[in-house]
Formats: sequence, structure tokens, C-alpha cells
Amino acid sequence: MFKKIQTEIDHFQSQTRNFRILIFTNLVYALVLPVIDIFVAAYIMRNSNDTSKVVIYQLAIYTGIPLTFLLNGFLLKHFNIRKLYSTGMMLSGVAMIIMMSFKILDLTGIGIAGITMGMSFGLYWSNRDYLALAITNDKNRNYYYGLETFFYTIIAIVIPATIGWFIQSKTGDAEKHDAYIIITGIVFLITIVASIVCFRGKFENPVQKQYIFFKFHPLWYKLLSLATFKGLAQGFLVTAPAMLIFKLLGEEGALGNAQSIGAVLAAIVIYLIGRFSKPSDRIKIFAVGLILFALGACLNGFFYNKTGVIIFLLLLLIAKPLMDLAYFPIQLRVIDIVSHIEKRGEFTYILNHEAGLYVGRLCGAGTFLVLYYTLSEDFALRYAIGIIALLQLCSIYISKKIIAEGNILSPEKEEPKFIDPKILDHVAEHIV
Repeated sequence: MFKKIQTEIDHFQSQTRNFRILIFTNLVYALVLPVIDIFVAAYIMRNSNDTSKVVIYQLAIYTGIPLTFLLNGFLLKHFNIRKLYSTGMMLSGVAMIIMMSFKILDLTGIGIAGITMGMSFGLYWSNRDYLALAITNDKNRNYYYGLETFFYTIIAIVIPATIGWFIQSKTGDAEKHDAYIIITGIVFLITIVASIVCFRGKFENPVQKQYIFFKFHPLWYKLLSLATFKGLAQGFLVTAPAMLIFKLLGEEGALGNAQSIGAVLAAIVIYLIGRFSKPSDRIKIFAVGLILFALGACLNGFFYNKTGVIIFLLLLLIAKPLMDLAYFPIQLRVIDIVSHIEKRGEFTYILNHEAGLYVGRLCGAGTFLVLYYTLSEDFALRYAIGIIALLQLCSIYISKKIIAEGNILSPEKEEPKFIDPKILDHVAEHIV
């Protein structure tokens, strides 16, 4: 056992310094992601008891993200990428502070906090995606995302359970509100530590300064369609577990416990898949993740009780990492290929990719809100996830087309080997 662990440590140490620094940076920042994803939604639910406000908050976030992606392209001309990356992480703590400062959580406050959090995510993800592209290659991307997802999943065991227990240990609304404030302060401190770790890396800005284009290679449009389907689930999937747990399981303590179910097994499985899978396995990994997600969403809609929620969360813990583990390397591979063909900087495609995600997010969140206002809250929570999960199964077909076309266009394909004409002449002379 110890020899195997040492082998994995040696394999990690064999990666480049920037590879290791980026993993450590994201590892530290991962400590706050469950708070941002789950407990902010729970805080809104506690103070408003209105699931539509949670989705509106999510829409505000998703509006801030693409705007900041665009702004980041301009800022990269003047600031080092490490500064922008660090600012994005620290801004997430600021967004939580803004939300906690409102005594009455109305739509204006939710909108301001959501836009600020969206700006945080925009700076974080745009620079993170570029750095992941820059420091990895197609051969080690499965390992990179598998390792990253392994840490994220382990953290998803400890943080939700710990924070849920901490909030539940308080009595009365005032003490619980104070607990959220303490958590927010800790989040801000962690983002500072993540920023310090980030500055240990020698990350370079993109070379090309023009990022906005309106015409792309057909392969890129296929990836944008895949991004739209991914965005469908992101539209409210981040906060959907919190809403379901709050409605059907109870308080934040149940929230933390439910998120911990099966997470250890999921983390180990994801790491092993990322460590030993090949680029050719990505379709299989992607398909399994999508099918598990659809199965969990449909079972939740069928039961719509505590059992259904737990099954959904258990399958989601495995399905989401599998989908991400396959999707991100596919995305970066396409960027490698298309940027080589079109002679453009990679950040061009990272920026444009966000447009595809945004369209999907609007459709996903819009689906929930339409069902919420035209039918009922229970109907929206029960069936919207299932509808979107089934639609996402189309991604399997699209990803197959992308990989097949990418294999043909790949710049790393061997060039045709021609025989030296002098050798042919020599052979001809002997034949004659």
C-alpha cells in the first residue's frame, strides 16, 4: 500500500513546477467552493424561504461571469495573470461579505451579491482555464483533472459536514446568522492563502492581445453546442441540491451529511480513472457521467422524497466529476487544434466558450423559473432537473463527432512520410 502511495507521489513530483503550483492553488481555494456553492444558497433559503430567489441569485452570477471574462481579456494586457487570478479568488469572499451585510435580503441585494460573485468566478475561471491549458498537454490532462477532482471530492466530504454541524450547533436565528458571518470571515482568509500560493508559480500571460472574433472553424461551433448543453445543467444544478435538501431533508446539518454520502469512494474512483485512463477513453467516461446524472435526476422526480434526494446526491457525487473529467480535456484539445488552424491565441477560445455556457445557463435557469411561476415550486424542483438531464444525453453524440473530427484535424498527427526522390532514382537505375 505504502509503495503504491509513494509511486503516486513520485508521479506527481515528476510533473512541472507550474503544474504542481496550480494544483496546490486550486486545492486551497477548493476549501471555499462548497461554502459558495451550497451554503450561500442555504443562507438565501433560510432568510427568504423562496427557491426562486436562489435561482435569480444564480442568474446574477451567470450574468457577471461572461462580462468579467470579457473584461479579463482587456486586463491581461496590463496586469500579470497571477494578480487577476488571485483577485478572482479573493473577490468571492467579498461577495459573501456583501450578502451578509444586507439586513433584508431583497432582489436588489441578491442581484448585487450575485453580480459580484459572478465577477469573482469570471476572473477565477477565465485565468484558471488558460493556465490549465498552458501547463498541461493532451497526455496528462486526464491526470490533472482527475487529481484536482479527487481533492475537490474529498473536501466535499469534510467541509459541508463541518459547516453544517457548526451552523446546527447554534440556537436561534441570530446565532445562526452570526455563524454564517464567521464562516464568511474564514472564507476570506482562505482566499488570501490561495492567492499567496498562486504567486509562487511562474505563470505567463497569453501572447496574443486580440481576443474577440466572430467567425470560427466548424469544429469550434460543435464544441459551443456541447458547451450549451453543459450550461443547461449549470443553470441551477449548483444550487438545486441545496434547495432539495432544505425542502425535503431539513436543516443545514442534513445538508452536510447528505453531501458526504459516498464521497470517499467517488474520490478514489475518479482519481484512478484520471490517473490510468487514456485520451481515447473520454467518450466512455463522459457517457457514464451523463447517464448516472440522468438516472439520479429521474429517480428524484419519481420519488420526490428523502430517499429520492439522497439517491440523486449519491449519483451526482459520481456523475459530476466524471462529466468534468472528460469535458475539460475535450475542450482544451479542441482549443489546441483550432488555435493551431486559425493562428489565434488560446484565450480567444476560452473567452468565446463562455458564451456557449451562458446560453445554456440561461435556458436551464429559465426552465426552472418558468415551471416555478406557471405551475408550482414543487413541480419545478421535481421535474426541471430530470428534463435537463435527459436533454444533456445529446452531449454523447456531439462529443463523439467532436473527437472524430478532432482526430482528423489534429496538428500532432504524423506528417506523410515521403521517400527521398534520390533513392527512387537509384532504385530505378538498378531495375533498368
